[in-house]
Amino acid sequence: MGGTAWEPPQSDRSLGLGFYATQSPGVTGVLKSRSEDFVVREISSYPVPVPDGPFTVLRVASRDWEQHELAERIAERLHLPPHAVSWAGTKDRRALAERLLSYRGPLPEGPLGLRDVEVTEAYRARDGLSLGHHYGNGFDIRIEILGEPLPSAFDRLRTTRLELLGLGGFPNFFGLQRFGEVRPMTHEVGRALVRGDPEAAVEVYLTWLPVEGEVLGAEARRSYAEHHDAARALSEFPREFRFERVLLDHLAKGHDASRALRGLSRELRLLFIHAYQSWLFNRWLTARHDRGISLLAPVPGDRILRQLKDGTVSGKDAVPVGADNLPECVDLVGRGRARLAGPLVGYDTPPLEGEAGELLERLLEEEGVTREKFRLPKNPEVSSAGAYRPAWIPIPPIALRLESAKTEAATTPRGGGVWLTFALPKGCYATVLLREFLKSGAVEGVAPASQTQS
Repeated sequence: MGGTAWEPPQSDRSLGLGFYATQSPGVTGVLKSRSEDFVVREISSYPVPVPDGPFTVLRVASRDWEQHELAERIAERLHLPPHAVSWAGTKDRRALAERLLSYRGPLPEGPLGLRDVEVTEAYRARDGLSLGHHYGNGFDIRIEILGEPLPSAFDRLRTTRLELLGLGGFPNFFGLQRFGEVRPMTHEVGRALVRGDPEAAVEVYLTWLPVEGEVLGAEARRSYAEHHDAARALSEFPREFRFERVLLDHLAKGHDASRALRGLSRELRLLFIHAYQSWLFNRWLTARHDRGISLLAPVPGDRILRQLKDGTVSGKDAVPVGADNLPECVDLVGRGRARLAGPLVGYDTPPLEGEAGELLERLLEEEGVTREKFRLPKNPEVSSAGAYRPAWIPIPPIALRLESAKTEAATTPRGGGVWLTFALPKGCYATVLLREFLKSGAVEGVAPASQTQS
């Protein structure tokens, strides 16, 4: 693996992204200065078409939509219950995105009439979608280069690509989107829920603010943190903060925190638990790296995930690695037939052995949580048995295309940039791969006001 010559920024380290795999210098550039600069297309596993099937499957192209809000708004337009629409994978909020959605019911009779949302395909199916019912995502991403000539930045990006090819991949961290692009705190809500403290979970969701920068609604959040008057807060929180207002509405009616949280969709509440599991995974991956334990080859006490014929892995079927089968497991991983796995801790996660197991036990002890707490007796509908996740992702083919400022329209106040095109398996984050190219030189584009709920 690569070294640690480049120190990640505090914003990364706070989410467990504690190292870079590559040693090559990064470039300074802007991501997502426009939604058109971040294009993601789902590589879908289509449910079987059946003309009179009970489900409808939609392929939807959207611009700047948060996943849960999009699903709820579509359900509203189709006169369905708020949580009736399902999906296979969550997409970036600040992006042009294509994905499949499904619901139980007939085909739409016309356009949905939602801003920047287009249904490009619709059919009846035997089954609906569930989370993970896809293969991966393809990306076209533009980095707007700042502060240096394009040719030199392009050369450094090529150098990083070569280093990644030499390493064979990159660490499979969960990216910023898992925790909230504007307010990265979903894992904090999940931690409170796992600890059995729904009051703290509601408080975090309503009041948490980033240390640096100002976000829409910050004044309302600060105000509520002082007065905790839910009825008053309903008049202070912007109308577009739909999830916050659901919580506040319940609190204003005298409901306790647990009941208020149940006003949110099960999918959103699961996201909180999964975000905490993701944060623990990132922390474990960084601790393993810092201890000098390989992220590619298994050691006794580890688990591996066999790669299926379609190139995916099942996070439920992890094979323990011991002294007796270590050579076979190392061979399978070396030939690309299996992946070293890291734990997404849940109530059914067995204790790990060896050095990597010690790191996990120490992390759980520091957090004051046990595996059993993931049963969530106060919210059993979002309990999590746990799973495993590949610790390392093989490097995909990455196309780099240099763009000159001259190719931009004269009215566009932008410089030149570089486009990266690649595809990743489901569950992997494009921004995690991009951070190897940018190091700490990434500047996020300004998000529109509609992107401020989480």
